[in-house]
Amino acid sequence: MKPVQRLLIAGIVACAAAVPTLAHIEKTEPLQSLRQSYFALIGMSFGPMADMVKGKIEWDQAQFERWSSDLAAVASYSVERGFAPGSEEGRTRAKPDIWLNLDDFNERLAGLRAETAKLAEAAKTGDRAAIQAQLGATGKACKGCHDEYKAKDYLY
Repeated sequence: MKPVQRLLIAGIVACAAAVPTLAHIEKTEPLQSLRQSYFALIGMSFGPMADMVKGKIEWDQAQFERWSSDLAAVASYSVERGFAPGSEEGRTRAKPDIWLNLDDFNERLAGLRAETAKLAEAAKTGDRAAIQAQLGATGKACKGCHDEYKAKDYLY
């Protein structure tokens, strides 16, 4: 296949993949949808790695490296715009404390990004003890924010 054909196919696939993503956006609450999508991707990336480290699924070093790279990439996405003033209203599990303590929230978000980047680096070493330790540190970064800023149920 010629490079031009590959590029064309890649473009078509990317456009097709974008349609379901756009369809997920709740038009009346787009910022809430942005946040929820971001954190869903974080969870769906982190969860299988935790299962792999715990032995719930078979260890696959190459797969773990891909997932940790995906997690770091997702975490680096600029989700801050999803926390604009006024977006604390509507269907959300984000506690209003986020908007009262935005500096602290943003520091925790920066911490999450730093820990996910360290996890991607640890994964490249293949050192399972180091990977497990860094997965734990990454999980603590997630939990610290959940404990402070995420409600168990949706707020209205």
